[in-house]
Amino acid sequence: MNQKLATLLKELEEFGKTNDATVTDRTRKMLNITRDTGEFLLLIARAIEARRILEIGTSNGYSTLWLAYAVQQLSGTVTTVERSQFKADMARANFERVSMTPWIQQHLGDATDFLKQQADNSFGLIFLDSDRQEYTGWWSDLQRILTLGGLMIVDNAVSHESEMKRFVDIVQLTPGYLTSLVPVGNGEFLVLKQPVGR
Repeated sequence: MNQKLATLLKELEEFGKTNDATVTDRTRKMLNITRDTGEFLLLIARAIEARRILEIGTSNGYSTLWLAYAVQQLSGTVTTVERSQFKADMARANFERVSMTPWIQQHLGDATDFLKQQADNSFGLIFLDSDRQEYTGWWSDLQRILTLGGLMIVDNAVSHESEMKRFVDIVQLTPGYLTSLVPVGNGEFLVLKQPVGR
């Protein structure tokens, strides 16, 4: 990792902690992943050689930068969806600052509409870090757009276990998926799409 990116990631970690401790308006909180989650995303993305990644919930771009760094050597892309103009603008400035824009496609808008517009089997890795109440409604499209052998990672599976329970239950009852709860950061729920019957 080059020094510019490493420096920015450390800066965003400190900014996120300070900002979220002082800001009362939830829409202005960054709610970033933890550093060990970023390292985990990097490792997983590299291990499965994900070339097309979808992230729902950009915030200020902290997690996006980890994913973009992962796909950079594979000439891949990260498509990241954010509904807040304020956060999307902040993220764009961070991406430009470390010259990572060639590997990132930003989409401003509602994730529900975005998911419906995506082609089948279009993403090898999906990272969810957004409105947990929406996940159950997204499941049908998430299944459709995730490639066979693709992986979905969902943040906050431990820290917000009660909010995630219905979604986790539905996923685990769906044929063709292997799941695991990994105690990294705020808890990562991993979902592997495999052929039915395996």
